[in-house]
Amino acid sequence: MLALVVGLVAIAGKALAQTAVPSPTAPLNATLPSQAPLPPSQAWCPSKIFCAGPLLQTINIGQLYSDSKTFVDKPTVGTPNKTLADFNALLRAGNAVSNTSAVTYGSLIEYVDADFAGEGLELIPESLSSVASLPTFLQGNKTVPDPLVRSWATIVHGYWGSLIRQTNSSVLCDGVKCESTLIPLNHTFVVPGGRFREQYYWDSYWIIEGLIQSELYSIANSTLQNFMDELETIGFIPNGGRIYYLNRSQPPLFMKMLYAYVTATKDVAILDRALPLAEVELAWWHKNRSLTVTSPYTGKTHQVLRYAVVNTAPRPEGYLPDYITANGADIEVPLTETEKENLYAELASGAESGHDYSARFIKNPYVGNATNTNPALRGLNVRGTIPVDLNSILYKYHYLVADLYDLRAHTKGHDLTDAAVRDKKLAARHRHTSASIKSAILDLFWDPDRVSFYDYNLTASARGTFYSPAAFWPFWNDIIPCDVLTDENKAMQAFSALRMTLARYNGSFPASFLVTGLQWDAPNAWPPHQFIAVEALQRLPKNLTQKALPTLSSSVTSFSLIPQGQLGLNESQLPLQPLLTGGYAAGDINEISSDDGEVTVPNGGNGTAGEGWAHVLSRELVNRYVSGLFCSWYATGGSIPGLLQQLPVSVLNSTNSVNNTGNMFEKLSTFNVDIAGNGGEYTVQAGFGWSNGVLLWFVSKYGKIINTPSCPAIVIAPSSTSSTNTKRMRAFTGRERRGVHVPVLPRDPRGGPRPWAWF
Repeated sequence: MLALVVGLVAIAGKALAQTAVPSPTAPLNATLPSQAPLPPSQAWCPSKIFCAGPLLQTINIGQLYSDSKTFVDKPTVGTPNKTLADFNALLRAGNAVSNTSAVTYGSLIEYVDADFAGEGLELIPESLSSVASLPTFLQGNKTVPDPLVRSWATIVHGYWGSLIRQTNSSVLCDGVKCESTLIPLNHTFVVPGGRFREQYYWDSYWIIEGLIQSELYSIANSTLQNFMDELETIGFIPNGGRIYYLNRSQPPLFMKMLYAYVTATKDVAILDRALPLAEVELAWWHKNRSLTVTSPYTGKTHQVLRYAVVNTAPRPEGYLPDYITANGADIEVPLTETEKENLYAELASGAESGHDYSARFIKNPYVGNATNTNPALRGLNVRGTIPVDLNSILYKYHYLVADLYDLRAHTKGHDLTDAAVRDKKLAARHRHTSASIKSAILDLFWDPDRVSFYDYNLTASARGTFYSPAAFWPFWNDIIPCDVLTDENKAMQAFSALRMTLARYNGSFPASFLVTGLQWDAPNAWPPHQFIAVEALQRLPKNLTQKALPTLSSSVTSFSLIPQGQLGLNESQLPLQPLLTGGYAAGDINEISSDDGEVTVPNGGNGTAGEGWAHVLSRELVNRYVSGLFCSWYATGGSIPGLLQQLPVSVLNSTNSVNNTGNMFEKLSTFNVDIAGNGGEYTVQAGFGWSNGVLLWFVSKYGKIINTPSCPAIVIAPSSTSSTNTKRMRAFTGRERRGVHVPVLPRDPRGGPRPWAWF
């Protein structure tokens, strides 16, 4: 297996992904459509090539690439002046100095091909021999007894080699000889993968958690050093490593990254640089994203934080989707320029939240449909929402800063030196601030009747009604309401939606329970949310986790156990689980209880007698996540030499995976364990940094309770009618034995693959 990891690292170092080829949506001699008036130029993004202006808008109107990000990641071949001069010549040639409608698709392609290089070429892979070394938890079978899970996790550990990057200084643009959007970094880093070819902020938290389990401490350190460089030079940590992200950040998880790294390595020396820069980041958030709210529940006044980006133009990396949202032909009454500018600010603020986009931040999520989300996006209300997850992060940020000041003071000795005294005073100040934020969270966001946390809506001056995984973030950050601390039944109710998901659906916990076509809604299940839900359960005091889960029956369903109004939906409004044989299933199709009181679900691990409810949910969700990643990887060409053969070409053809070796997707499905998520403004991405990080963290921490995943059969419909009818039947229930396809397991004496334990 070590040789396999070495091979993966070697392959990863050979080349990056190929650059995109223009694919026009009209004949080459056709002229571009007319354009809406240009948006205002953006002071924070002054490039005349890659920021709001005639060149960027014209390229996007031409729709040369399926993803707007492709173009803005291409460095120019020549000087900025030459690039702009060639563009102006293109306009003059088409007699279109003020109107690009005379420019043809063919001439636009020729211009881009001649004046721009391949996207992402300023970054190069870095091969590290340390990736080829097995971390402790993958050595032997003590931590991870299941041989398939252990072997597959070893392969995933090797994938770090394909995601590690460094700046290619030999081709780096200096703004004179050529221009690029890349923010050069001084240290090695890990990219998420796919279109995300640079370092990203909140992704890096789960990447670092995975790197720590892989014992790649130097890469974790380098990632932190890059963020500290940005805090020194920019004053905050931008969304990602491109200049078009310089007006926004992302969920501020730097302190959690730092704390995890210091805890794992005992590298206290890093704090001398990190703590002053943490102060810089906190100051930026409190100055630029805070406001004062008076509680309608207690009359108390709180300082809270929100996502609120200053922006009045389409995002360069999402220019065309933003442009169409503001100028679409489906708009009956055209938006005014002021309305467009407000919409562009909302779109950028949604991106800053990391949840771009979700019905959670939309005034009326029921407008539009899953194939046209623009009507819903026009009702974004991100700046009018005080997010419970953001404020939970900032609470914990201050709390952990205080802990690290205390750690540094303790490390310097107990002799009350000036430095130690100063650190203790700073720790006390941060604890005071964290206590104030905690008070705000419990006042504004906690609903004792619905037994859940919700965002606070500034427009309504009240808690919202939209339920999402954000409800778990306070628990993850050790904020537990008093009524929960004194009542285990309340604790169970706070996590009752998770139990319902595992009982009703085949996949992991969804981003919401609304199917909107937006990528941060159902049926998509995101790795960070699974991690946070499991960690939130583990944060509960032991005395709140001992009871058994209530037994489900025809009269006691998982939905009936959810407090009234918690989901904001009736049971009939919940999405239904698709069946392998067609149609849909309703109700608790998956949960099985034995006579001994053991409870589990398909791909939920093995239940044990006397198991507390929180342990049951953690075990089931960890196993579901592992199964979802594994089965989608296997369905797209994954194999393990000597243990798991690759699927036949005839099957891989149905998953568009011929010549593929397995994908680690950025998001999964609540309905299925063998496909990726979908929706949003770009296609699903493979790679994938946070997916790998959460997987390795789960396997390292919970390896003893993770079972071999059971993947559904991939059924290929007859092709005699038409090729479009060839499809995968990807959904099954735990009780549909014909849908179980696990060729790696021992044969059952009764014939066929080994069935579920309860058959």
